[in-house]
Amino acid sequence: MSMLAPLFNGLMLGSLYGLFGLGLALSFGIMRVVNIAHGEFVVLSAYLGAVLLANTGLSVVEVVPLVVLCAFAAGWLLQSALLNRIVGANPVPGMIVTMGLSIIIRSALVTVFGAGIRSIDLGGIQDRGMTLCCGVSVGVLPVLVFGVAILAFVALHLMLTRTSIGRAFRAAADDAEMIETLGFDRRRIYSAAMGLAVALAALAGLLLAMQSSFSPYAGVERLLLSFEVVIIGGLGSLRGAFLGGVTLGIVQVVGLSLDSDAGPLFQHVAFFVVLLWRQIPFATVLRWRSQ
Repeated sequence: MSMLAPLFNGLMLGSLYGLFGLGLALSFGIMRVVNIAHGEFVVLSAYLGAVLLANTGLSVVEVVPLVVLCAFAAGWLLQSALLNRIVGANPVPGMIVTMGLSIIIRSALVTVFGAGIRSIDLGGIQDRGMTLCCGVSVGVLPVLVFGVAILAFVALHLMLTRTSIGRAFRAAADDAEMIETLGFDRRRIYSAAMGLAVALAALAGLLLAMQSSFSPYAGVERLLLSFEVVIIGGLGSLRGAFLGGVTLGIVQVVGLSLDSDAGPLFQHVAFFVVLLWRQIPFATVLRWRSQ
């Protein structure tokens, strides 16, 4: 019974972690682009949301889609202006370009906002709780964030399987040359895919900023988390990104319930164990079990 609350909270946190990895998995799966600036886009979106909430009369329901749209435009511009010129079988040029962009964004955030820690204040809802089945108590805000994350996954799945742009994305992932014969402009498809990837990163950044603090230097941590989610779930796999995020979220929360001073240690250990397991040949594992 005592483990039900950490499991529920880990599930809700893990769905958000999966959303972090979703954008990275999308950009790699379609264009083979490893976006090193992924974490900086997450943090930049959190700052933009905080500024809009503090200095305008907009509500959080209005700010979230506005920031996501701005992120989509930024991703489209990044791909069309820079990455489309160098995208190809070799991912290194894209990594170098986005690494430079991440340094620029981080430095700009420090210059404009300083190095202090900030958060998005939503008022009383952040401290409000609710009781689920079996007497498990959880926060209202994590439940809402969980619902938004699930809706984002479902919406992306439906878009990829039920729409023409989704079919173009999947065709580009399988054979980039083939989509030209189907009447699609490959560069526009790539730009739309990167815009969607950055928009998903922005949504994840806003949701996490509502539950925790952030700083200009938090992008590296967000990028590391996204890489762990994607590698556990499988490179380019959107469903795997969700499962990888849930795995890390449950391990982290359950680990913190066992040792409150551990921080993200259990999460990183779980990632290392999964990574090590995948490097061991299956035949070797069977041989160990038979001895």
